[in-house]
Amino acid sequence: MVMGKDPEIEAIGNIDNMKKVRLHTKVLARSRPNDKYIMVFGLKELGDIVAVTGDGTNDAPALKKANVGFAMKTGTQVAHTAADIIIQDDNFASIVKACKWGRNVYDNIRRFLQFQLTVNVGALIISFVVGAIMKDPPLKPVQLLWVNMIMDSLASLALATELPVDELLYRPPYRKREYIIARKMVKHIVGQAVFQSCIVFVFVFAGPSFIKEEEDMPEPFKNIRDGDYIISGQLEEIDLEPLYSKYKHITPSRHFTIVFNMFVWMQIFNMLCARKINDEINFLEGMHTNMMFIAVMIFIIGLQVFVMTAWTYEEKIAQAFSVHLRGLTGG
Repeated sequence: MVMGKDPEIEAIGNIDNMKKVRLHTKVLARSRPNDKYIMVFGLKELGDIVAVTGDGTNDAPALKKANVGFAMKTGTQVAHTAADIIIQDDNFASIVKACKWGRNVYDNIRRFLQFQLTVNVGALIISFVVGAIMKDPPLKPVQLLWVNMIMDSLASLALATELPVDELLYRPPYRKREYIIARKMVKHIVGQAVFQSCIVFVFVFAGPSFIKEEEDMPEPFKNIRDGDYIISGQLEEIDLEPLYSKYKHITPSRHFTIVFNMFVWMQIFNMLCARKINDEINFLEGMHTNMMFIAVMIFIIGLQVFVMTAWTYEEKIAQAFSVHLRGLTGG
């Protein structure tokens, strides 16, 4: 049996001296390629995130060892192979842009995850608790599809298009083993989901006792007025029929419609809060620079208002459609 050589093990001879070097060294100029490699390896051993630039063949070991290696376009093929990013314009300012955009993309992913998980956790708590108590979930499948559209497609367009700002360069990089869902994000997700659930519970279980009907209700709602407060959408204990069942041939439960509308509006405001993931106080800061976010918000708000008020246009739309149909058929 032929035994091969033991693999080489790299190690810093004196880690305390390396800590001093890291603390006091600002510029390492006219250094040998081996010095650059030792510096990269030592900083990584101390837990730092290291980026290295180079363009020569001798820089390849350090470029490959670093967390992120930048090679110049005019550099050698060996440097290009060892590097992670190639600077096409040979401009060191592009390294700053790459760093800023890289951090921004990572933060945008976190923003989207924070918003999506908040909606998921909130909807799960509400559907489970209310469904178990009332035998009927407050959010119907079609309503959940609309919430899912907000949560996935539209939210990704709004939160993933935030532009980078210079403040991103003043913070230290994330650690290699740091989770993408940070503790601050968990606090935001759980806190927002619990807050939304508590508000929804109040309106689900106690809403019919304090939400008044409109004074002058148009068709078809004026036929279902029964006192000053809305008719509950909760199920009766014996036959599990909704309390509004005698009016269901006229309209669905206005009680649960209010609950659905309120839940969607909480997600709209939650999308504003999800723009900040590091406990920033002003969650509206910089929103005017993201036209996509503003356009998505306007679209969601406009469509939600239309969905909630569509019944007022139902008769007019039906009349217009029938007139158009008679014109097409010659009737």
